[in-house]
Amino acid sequence: MARTLITGGLVITAAEELHADVLIEDGRVVAMATTGSQDWTADRVIDASRKYVIPGGVDAHTHMELPFGGTFASDTFETGTRAAAWGGTTTIIDFAVQSRGQSLRAGLDAWYGKADGRCAIDYAFHMIVSDVNERTLKEMDGLVEEGVSSFKLFMAYPGVFYSDDGQILRAMQRASGNGGLIMMHAENGIAIDVLIEQALARGETDPRHHGEVRKVLLEAEATHRAIQLARVAGAPLYVVHVSAQEAVAELAAARDKGLPVFGETCPQYLFLSTDNLAEPDFEGAKYVCSTPLRPKEHQAALWRGLRTDDLQVVSTDHCPFCFRGQKEMGRGDFSKIPNGLPGVENRMDLLHQAVVDGHISRRRWIEIACTAPARMFGLHPQKGTIAPGSDADIVLYDPHAEQVISAETHHMNVDYSAYEGKRITGRVDTVLSRGELVIDRREYTGSAGHGAFVHRSTCQYL
Repeated sequence: MARTLITGGLVITAAEELHADVLIEDGRVVAMATTGSQDWTADRVIDASRKYVIPGGVDAHTHMELPFGGTFASDTFETGTRAAAWGGTTTIIDFAVQSRGQSLRAGLDAWYGKADGRCAIDYAFHMIVSDVNERTLKEMDGLVEEGVSSFKLFMAYPGVFYSDDGQILRAMQRASGNGGLIMMHAENGIAIDVLIEQALARGETDPRHHGEVRKVLLEAEATHRAIQLARVAGAPLYVVHVSAQEAVAELAAARDKGLPVFGETCPQYLFLSTDNLAEPDFEGAKYVCSTPLRPKEHQAALWRGLRTDDLQVVSTDHCPFCFRGQKEMGRGDFSKIPNGLPGVENRMDLLHQAVVDGHISRRRWIEIACTAPARMFGLHPQKGTIAPGSDADIVLYDPHAEQVISAETHHMNVDYSAYEGKRITGRVDTVLSRGELVIDRREYTGSAGHGAFVHRSTCQYL
């Protein structure tokens, strides 16, 4: 493989910022040095002047081709990973799904089949466990050895993914022994279903009611319960898509006790709100996701949690459904609107806008979008940083470029943008995945099949 030299840029990692040259060979970073201090030769020289040189993003929460509510997420592994690359993400961790009555192996093999030979960037898997029993508990051990070392459980969606407290405790106990990390969708689904039934009986059918029935207190209660179950099991816990300030408070209180409890939030909770869910003419359906969007006053607590490390990761929960033909399935009944938003292409840019707006620092941007997810899920230092020996997953980022987010220009396979018309500063210019150009000065040069499955170790925060 040719040697590549990236020169003249500001290298930003979670630990430092420095003007440095980066030398790449055989798909890995082999050396770094202060710009101009080494007389390196290379087959390809990339000028990064006036640009940031940052690690490729690690999006630890995506759902490509996810079956939900009688349809499927509209991005395939091919279209979704291509869009991720356009947005500066070079690794995704998607969720393989165990169907009730089937083994974990059957679900994982199905997702291997969906992704193999189709991804533009590297990928890994979490395992959704929807049927906790003695057989599946034993299977968890083998999956950890196989590099699928995290398991998602749901306190929501009774009859589909839901696990009761006993099943959750058993899975946590198993994880405490095999090194796996339990990821939790923390909402009280039993109570939410009662509120859905009551709202529909009152004729409250519009999309905004999706957020009103999935109450803040039911997210906070489930978060608290998950933490206590993890304490009983002696297991670490990672709570996904935290949206409410009361849930952040539960995580902060646990972390103040020194417990191995971690939290993730998503751009939609940082930049969108119930105002979007209430948009007229069924437009609010575009913003139906779970946990739901919250009133704007919750955003300050989420930003504070990211600054204080009570929240460690920003992932997208990318799960797109087209407005026409998919979201419209819920006209007249908000409970039938497929849950999920597109966002894998927008995360790095939105978080850079947060730097511009003063919410976070540049290094914290890299930490929550690249380094922390890589460490959380056993990918570091192969992924999530720029250092000798690391994969050459590198993004040249133009912090001065301006853009307007729009469905007309995005690359996700969905007919709307959740951030339509939003003006932001900063844009991906060039993307390398394992040293290969995937985006070259705003031109796609990648290919389906370049992306490889990545074997993960266990959580590196334990």
